[in-house]
Amino acid sequence: MIKPGEEWGIPTTAAADVTLRGTDAELAALVRADGLSPLVRWSPVESEFARSVGLHPDHADTQPDTGGFELPVDAFTVEFGVDSSPRPAVNVAVMGTPPAKLRRQHRARSVTVVIDGRAVYDGLATTVVIANGQYLDGCDLVPRGHPGDGRLEIQVYALGAGERGPMRRRLPSGAHLPHPRIVTGSGRIVEVGTGDRAWAVALDGHPAPTTDRLLARIRPAAIRLLI
Repeated sequence: MIKPGEEWGIPTTAAADVTLRGTDAELAALVRADGLSPLVRWSPVESEFARSVGLHPDHADTQPDTGGFELPVDAFTVEFGVDSSPRPAVNVAVMGTPPAKLRRQHRARSVTVVIDGRAVYDGLATTVVIANGQYLDGCDLVPRGHPGDGRLEIQVYALGAGERGPMRRRLPSGAHLPHPRIVTGSGRIVEVGTGDRAWAVALDGHPAPTTDRLLARIRPAAIRLLI
């Protein structure tokens, strides 16, 4: 986990444990349940997490087989409901309507959000974002996001119908924040409850199980990228 003022990553002469050409979800699938952090040479495909670490699509093809710079990146796990097994992710989980798709007609519903045991929201909202990366749908969704700081960034969208269009227009540059009706926070463990109504969930850009209860936990330095 990087701390303020520290360099992110270290030089290495090691060879990669895994070479991957794949998506954010495929990178997340390399997160190990035993807590060990594989060294991965990754060429991102259709990835938004890669923007957070400055990787281009042909990265693995242009680097030597061994050595380089070892960059520890966080991941997180998500549990859906009471009996769900944790599923790994590296970029963003969205409950409800993604911010870039939020329109006047989308209804706000009751939701509670607890971060590290502290209640931060209890009311009506359309969307809850839990992010490790910075970008989603081509937008700078989480301008302060850093995938090596050991924390998740949380956003709760409670905008009125007339505020959603202006918010979307500011999303690409990250200028949608701060906003009085986008509640933000950060922490290591996030619990979201939606009463008795299940919400749609997307995890690293892919549909996930609908749920009325979600639990996310940060996994600091879960993967080491060889760059």
